[in-house]
Amino acid sequence: MIASVRLKANDVTDHLEIQPLTKAAFAPFGDVIEPDPSTMRLINNGTTERFHALAAPEAAGEGARVILSIFRGQPRSFPYAITMMERHPFGSQSFSPLSDRPFLVAVSEDIDGKPGRPKVFLARVGQGVNYRINVWHHPLMALDAVSDFLVADRDGPGNNLEEFFFDAPFLVAEPSL
Repeated sequence: MIASVRLKANDVTDHLEIQPLTKAAFAPFGDVIEPDPSTMRLINNGTTERFHALAAPEAAGEGARVILSIFRGQPRSFPYAITMMERHPFGSQSFSPLSDRPFLVAVSEDIDGKPGRPKVFLARVGQGVNYRINVWHHPLMALDAVSDFLVADRDGPGNNLEEFFFDAPFLVAEPSL
């Protein structure tokens, strides 16, 4: 079962600026997954660099577990209208691209149980994200071509999806790649 909420927003379409995805800018929403030299350890007799503990998947509730899946995202057309956000109350959700393509990430602060004005980030090639439990975010936004993502998220009993639909869309212009 999906919990959906429709509330009044402004009647004017709002345009969103695309920001670069950085650890500092994204910190209120989760983790940026990318090689971090400060976490690097040599393993396997020095033949492998391990970038350790870049994100910590979360799964809450009895019978919950963290699973890995592959999501295949269709590219979005621009200008793109953000009309909804979703969140997962019992588990984090991470997206690590398997294709060498950038993608867009949209998140919102929680304001009294509803998403605020979205922030949009451009994830560069080699970057992924981990949304923390209960962080409002837009579904996967692939760019230019069909793209595969390795996704770590929660599996188990309970409704782990809540959706919110805006009355007026937020528009995102085509990113400069």
